[in-house]
Amino acid sequence: MGFTPYSGPASAFPPSSTWKTFDEIFNANKAEMLQTGDTESDVSHIHTAVLQAAKEIGVEERVIFCIIMQESTGNVGVGTTIDNGQKPTGGLMQAEESPAFPGQHNLPQSDITAMVMAGTKHFKGNLEQEGDADNAVTIYEALRLYNSGRIDKRNLSNPEGATASYVSDIANRLQGRTN
Repeated sequence: MGFTPYSGPASAFPPSSTWKTFDEIFNANKAEMLQTGDTESDVSHIHTAVLQAAKEIGVEERVIFCIIMQESTGNVGVGTTIDNGQKPTGGLMQAEESPAFPGQHNLPQSDITAMVMAGTKHFKGNLEQEGDADNAVTIYEALRLYNSGRIDKRNLSNPEGATASYVSDIANRLQGRTN
């Protein structure tokens, strides 16, 4: 089943009541993570790291995990990229502050946790910029900022120099859909 395209303001995106549980979303994506070269241990460490980051930083665990799937398909050995501000980004959440381990798998929990914590802290900054409310509207707007650094609140699919479908794709992932 393909992704449903969403666009417009955050209010046009699916409400959080339609989101699946963290375990449902995580389990639906396990096979895709393993296809990247991740080991069962890597996948288990991602699960642990997401729950830890959610608790310590105060970001919804489903959102953290869906950012991971959108940014790196859960590949702990994903390479670094250059963001639209011309800064290197790396790790599971492709964040500027994140350590990266290109081409490596079977990483220790500490390395995977460091990647997830860095990306979650970055996202938390975007969330705080939008008011830090724990609701779908604020989360969707913060996702646009996370991806592009800028936001057109009238249309979250306006890429602002980044990926047009980014917020829409994560909205689909939150509902348990996979590529």
